[in-house]
Amino acid sequence: MSTRVEPLAGFRVGVTADRRSGDLIAALERRGAEVLHAPSLRIAPHDQDGPVVDQTRAVIDERPEVVLVTTGYGVRRWFEVADAAGLGAELTDALEQAEILARGPKAVGAVRAAGLDDHRGAREYDTTAAMVDDLVAAGLTDRRVAIQVHGYTDELQVARLREVSTQVLTVTPYRWVSPRSPERLNRLINAACDRRLDAVAFTSAPGVEATLAGADEIGRRADLVAALSGDVLTVVVGPMTAAPLRAAGLEPAIPDRYRLGAMIRLLCERLDVERARRFRFGEHRLEVRGHAVLVDEQPLLLAPHALELLRLLVRQERVVTRAELMTCLSDDPDDHALDVAMSRLRRSLGVPGLIATVVKRGYRFAGVPEN
Repeated sequence: MSTRVEPLAGFRVGVTADRRSGDLIAALERRGAEVLHAPSLRIAPHDQDGPVVDQTRAVIDERPEVVLVTTGYGVRRWFEVADAAGLGAELTDALEQAEILARGPKAVGAVRAAGLDDHRGAREYDTTAAMVDDLVAAGLTDRRVAIQVHGYTDELQVARLREVSTQVLTVTPYRWVSPRSPERLNRLINAACDRRLDAVAFTSAPGVEATLAGADEIGRRADLVAALSGDVLTVVVGPMTAAPLRAAGLEPAIPDRYRLGAMIRLLCERLDVERARRFRFGEHRLEVRGHAVLVDEQPLLLAPHALELLRLLVRQERVVTRAELMTCLSDDPDDHALDVAMSRLRRSLGVPGLIATVVKRGYRFAGVPEN
């Protein structure tokens, strides 16, 4: 009977998120992934909410005519801070008089949960830019405007608002601060640079910037960019998260729908369909899935050097020279060390003839690709 293989089985995925990281990690692990989690940022604690209180007082005093809401969590955090400061009723009263545009279903849901009305709720916005476009198209210019931003201010859209509005107030209900244990992030960065990860998933632009900055601090930014440009798949939740990666010369994978679930589905598709290698050899079937190997649907436990040898062999459709193969070994290997390693790999695979010796030249993988 065929054993069902989960779409992320064998793949190692790095996660840098703080907020909602548990949901993301659980979803990846249910699909078979091994997850390395290292928050690149964390949300500032409530005892640092003084600036949010000041911004809230400004909104109450100025009574904006238009309010742009960018995240559901931001709305909930805003009202938590306002309530703690005794300003919740006044904030509700101020926002009830405004035309509210909310980005995405979670922001819409948070607005409604606060007892407010998203006046243009029939229109679903995926980006802040789309909200600003609609504001202009609807003639909502020359107004007092407030925008709830989310730790990574889209300066271009705020500048556009200032060009068409009489006043623009920004409210940042949550801010990002450095993680308590930067060593965890360093381990994730090094794992990506050394190709010990198959993918890294980013859920916020500040998280991307903090990861790149962390790589700078340990002298591995160039290594990280090189890894994320090819060997390590980079997936983001939406175009705003992609912006700092694009500024670094990278082009991450972005789902059609800018949602966490869509990002997970895209990650599964790109790894399972594009990066899992499947082969036939006689009656045998071999599958190389990231850092795992299955022979006849049974997982094998290979030593790191053996796995690297096999991965190098299956990537090539030719004889791989002894010199090339020795780069997978450590401690200044010689011909004898390579022969011993290849012998152990063959025994582990248990499929005679799958790795053929080409005398005086090297070795060749004899499996026939299925994909």
